[in-house]
Amino acid sequence: MNIYVGNLVKTVNESDLRETFQAFGEVSTTSVIKDKFSGESRGFGFIEMPNKGEAENAIAMLNGKDLKGRTATVNEAKPRTDSPRSGGFSAGRRY
Repeated sequence: MNIYVGNLVKTVNESDLRETFQAFGEVSTTSVIKDKFSGESRGFGFIEMPNKGEAENAIAMLNGKDLKGRTATVNEAKPRTDSPRSGGFSAGRRY
């Protein structure tokens, strides 16, 4: 199960997330999403746990709890939906 973790402090890294979630079961992968220009954390990440029961337990126990000074948002990750972006400077203008 893929888990979303949000509202992370900038100093939280993959090792911190792995350690936190391993208390609830096996963790396959961890990732903290970083800004492509600055390399700083964007304040959220993802955890992959192969056992659904362990993952659901981790979500229930960690959502709304303090993680290094901030209240974490933890829930099942939803598939990304790419919405079309309006294009350019003249979007919606008539000539």
